[in-house]
Amino acid sequence: MDKHSYIAVFDSGVGGVSVLRELRRLMPGERFYYFGDSANAPYGKKTTEEVRALTLAAGRKLLVDRDCKALVVACNTATAAAITDLRERYPDRIIVGIEPALKLACDRHPGGTIGIMATDVTLREKKLAALMERVKRDCTVIRLPSPGVVELVEAGKTETAEAVALMEQILGPYAERLNALVLGCTHYPFMKNAMRQVVGDSVELLDGGEGTARETRRRLQEAGLLGEGPGELIIENSSGDPAKIRLTQELLEAK
Repeated sequence: MDKHSYIAVFDSGVGGVSVLRELRRLMPGERFYYFGDSANAPYGKKTTEEVRALTLAAGRKLLVDRDCKALVVACNTATAAAITDLRERYPDRIIVGIEPALKLACDRHPGGTIGIMATDVTLREKKLAALMERVKRDCTVIRLPSPGVVELVEAGKTETAEAVALMEQILGPYAERLNALVLGCTHYPFMKNAMRQVVGDSVELLDGGEGTARETRRRLQEAGLLGEGPGELIIENSSGDPAKIRLTQELLEAK
């Protein structure tokens, strides 16, 4: 393992591309290995134990079999369920998770109303509960379970009437109350256009991708492992479906 080794980026499917884009923007000289587990998506409908097992299996594949120098868990659900276990198993590796940008939202909108969209697993885990406890004096937080969103993104249906209808169902009852909306799943940033049609332009949309990328760069720099090459990207998906690779590439290039 050295500075020329790959940085692994793992997600339950194609959603982690929203984090991968930020990583590549901040570290264009790095080699990235993106692994999407679309064969088992969505993680948000599974038990915590199932998500933990899938995440640990991916961790072994990327850190042991592929010998990557760092692992970015670009999945809120997997982070909530298994980041502690991963760090305990691989204490010598750089492992960075992602968490909802709730503190940032409250800092920017003190006294405001913040919605947090997330999967069932993320919403029920202690990690989010602790985060909400820390910010509850600064703002009002509304939990917004969001079933069906991951499936639409995985199907490449982000710019459809179906996407807008689903956002209306999830966000419509709260749209006029919100000051900010935290996107607590890495798939959700690809639904921003549909969200905007429901909540308008005055609601700030926030996700944790940029913060995760900055933390990854900081950790690599601290360890003397920042790469300085021409950059590279390998994409793998557990589904074995070439369409998933194409969708991953399309989302990577999407504006």
